[in-house]
Amino acid sequence: MSSAHKNLSIFSTDNLPDISEKRFALVVAEWNEQVTEALAQGAAKTLLEYGAKPENIVRANVPGSYELTFAAQKMAQKNDIDAVICIGCVIQGETKHNDYINHAVAQGLTNVSLKYDKPVIFGVLTPNTEQQALDRAGGIHGNKGDEAAITAVKMLAF
Repeated sequence: MSSAHKNLSIFSTDNLPDISEKRFALVVAEWNEQVTEALAQGAAKTLLEYGAKPENIVRANVPGSYELTFAAQKMAQKNDIDAVICIGCVIQGETKHNDYINHAVAQGLTNVSLKYDKPVIFGVLTPNTEQQALDRAGGIHGNKGDEAAITAVKMLAF
């Protein structure tokens, strides 16, 4: 179902693992900051709500979504990081830059996850407009940051 018909902050919480001793890296793109800050706050709030300790959430900022891959790799290679949550937003715009960036980031994060055998979560919005991004960053469709965080928690149980 498309997010146009779904609240991203509604998800199953059945059988979640204990994450009180797990460490999370939250990597956040600064580009489209109004959106990414809301997503990052949603992710952090969700991690705390389901048992993560504040001191076990490490945050790193990068200039834009393209840089998420490199930062995710730096975080994933750390032995004390259990999962990496990447937050970004690439709005379509007038050129095809979004196609190249989104593909590169998705492929890069997948590669990092497989290389380090850790959950690396794609919490990157790929909307057509700024309003669609805001709708998914705490607006009418909930917060994709919540979804990214709960995905990390669930993947730790896998």
